[in-house]
Amino acid sequence: MIQFVVPGLPIGKQRARATVIAGRARMYTPAKTASYEAMLRDYAHEAMLLAGYKPFEGPLRVTVQAVFPKAASWSKKKAAAAIWHTSKPDADNLLKCLDGLNGIVWRDDSQVASASIMKVYSDDGSSRLVVQVEEL
Repeated sequence: MIQFVVPGLPIGKQRARATVIAGRARMYTPAKTASYEAMLRDYAHEAMLLAGYKPFEGPLRVTVQAVFPKAASWSKKKAAAAIWHTSKPDADNLLKCLDGLNGIVWRDDSQVASASIMKVYSDDGSSRLVVQVEEL
């Protein structure tokens, strides 16, 4: 089993964009998504190196916890009651960012047989993405 934490606001994968260059359509990944996926890969790579692991080969279970800060403008009552983050980014888009872990944590993301995600608010104002991967 491996677990790593990516500090900062969790970012979901954005849709691919298209532009026309010399009369041909060219698809590209938005810069915000590309930089977040690169940061995710860096933290995963460091965790795998420290644990002495090579990319997992068999079926895997992935558990993700996305932690968001509460809005400063909320009343104390609203902030105290807030547990579940129910606004953007969507949970499925947060999971899609894990595609970049191919060759680092697993050979291919098709190995993920079970995936779960929780989007919650932090009590201390912090934000992070916690990723846990275990072999089945």
